[in-house]
Amino acid sequence: MRIDITELSEEELLALNRQIVARLRLLQQMRTHERMLAFRVGDRVSFEPEGRGVLFGALLRYNKKTVTVLTESSEQWKVSPGLLRRVVDVEPSAGDIANVISLQK
Repeated sequence: MRIDITELSEEELLALNRQIVARLRLLQQMRTHERMLAFRVGDRVSFEPEGRGVLFGALLRYNKKTVTVLTESSEQWKVSPGLLRRVVDVEPSAGDIANVISLQK
């Protein structure tokens, strides 16, 4: 699809620019909202901030563009939903328990 803007005036180009920017912001907000809805308050999540290792915590609340996560060390972080990963607690299977060896004290 090709759109010819060569005949538009400066005023028309500025108006078109404002419409394009508004539409792009709306699309970004919709993607962020969709990612937020993949998580629920109370979900166990992980994320990796720059310069630190992976942090684990629980989702506390939704914000306009981010979610608030309470980490295991009681820190609150505002995190983009695109950076979150759901943490699945895994129960040991019967086979895993059978491979545990008791050591004498």
